[in-house]
Amino acid sequence: MAKIIGGIGASHSPTIAFAKDTNKGSDAAWKPIFDDFSVLQNWVHDQKVNVLFLIFNDHITSFFFDHYSPFTLGVDDSYQTADEGGGARDYPPASGHVALSRHIAQSMMNAEFDLATFQKKPLDHGFFSPFSMIAPEKDGAAWKGTVVPLQVGVLQFPAPTAKRCYQFGKALRKAIQSFPDENMRVAIVATGGLSHQVHGERCGFNDEAWDNEFLDALETNPDALTKLTHAEYATKGGFEGAEVIMWLIMRGALSDKVKPVHRSTYLPSMTNIATVIYEDTESVEPVVEDTQLTHQLDGLEKLQGTYPFTLERSHKAYRLNLFLRNLSDPLHRERFLSEKEELMTECQLTKEEKDMVRELKWIEMIQYGAIFFGLEKLSAVMGKSNPEIYASMRGETMAQFQASRKVSMQYSVGKK
Repeated sequence: MAKIIGGIGASHSPTIAFAKDTNKGSDAAWKPIFDDFSVLQNWVHDQKVNVLFLIFNDHITSFFFDHYSPFTLGVDDSYQTADEGGGARDYPPASGHVALSRHIAQSMMNAEFDLATFQKKPLDHGFFSPFSMIAPEKDGAAWKGTVVPLQVGVLQFPAPTAKRCYQFGKALRKAIQSFPDENMRVAIVATGGLSHQVHGERCGFNDEAWDNEFLDALETNPDALTKLTHAEYATKGGFEGAEVIMWLIMRGALSDKVKPVHRSTYLPSMTNIATVIYEDTESVEPVVEDTQLTHQLDGLEKLQGTYPFTLERSHKAYRLNLFLRNLSDPLHRERFLSEKEELMTECQLTKEEKDMVRELKWIEMIQYGAIFFGLEKLSAVMGKSNPEIYASMRGETMAQFQASRKVSMQYSVGKK
């Protein structure tokens, strides 16, 4: 089973990324930031941590209010830096641990956390500011580990409570510990804070006394922090500083008693930049293999002609499903009808995927990993009805299929 080595807490201010990218490490005003993050970096290397579960919030870069979820887990194999307005940072992508992320997603859903998942989204400074300082090169050798990112929706209310974040961490501990890899060494990284406010007339607010009180309680009495409301966090630490509830996810994922090995704060400008390390003491019994992990889908393999749309299928066929989904966009649709081959090449469809789309191989696309509701859009564009897809997938003529229905009907999701 996987082992949780400990937890890291770190601010994710864009100040950090700016300092790294402009080589400020030797400047007196910036040096404390580099010194503190070097402790985290050394600990990750010395403890042979090979997976970082990194908790952050996006800053309306890749996650917008058209669809805003409380907990959104990355399930991809790679995560790029995002363009936040001035161009993306020149920093290499982080490698994702696909198998662990899928395992965590299933385990958390079984624990009744309604978790959203994402892939093919670039990540902003909430992730990459701390990551680029914790896991860069050390003594000329790049860190070889992987990441699993968790985006927490703390900008739009209602938002997850401090208590829910702590409970999430408890369930996350079980999920990670039940992953069958005895060589996996995981650090839980919480980012954000500490005290700051970046909007309104209260902009520039800090309270270092509260920051230290928060860190004291986080280590020895996290339950007390779960009783505070969002308003109380905002009052004590600034409105945006209330994002420190994400640190309770990290703390909940650790043993009840932790060994503190590092703690620092530094307030140079707008945000009190903090770093902490807690080592797990395993005062909680390690979790064994989760024999109920897949029980919600167990038995579906016996249903012939049925293809559950799992994270594995979603990842494999993402490009094809995106192409089909985009047929809802008039411009994409017009190009598909007028220059299909060029568009498919531009969208990087493989030869196999192009062939299936070109020849309307309905059942082959389903077997490959396409979801039916993409096929439905393709059929509408091509002037086909839904029953024509159904008949084809069953290997029947239209007459044979309609004879199996109570009423013979023709319909599609198209306008006409």
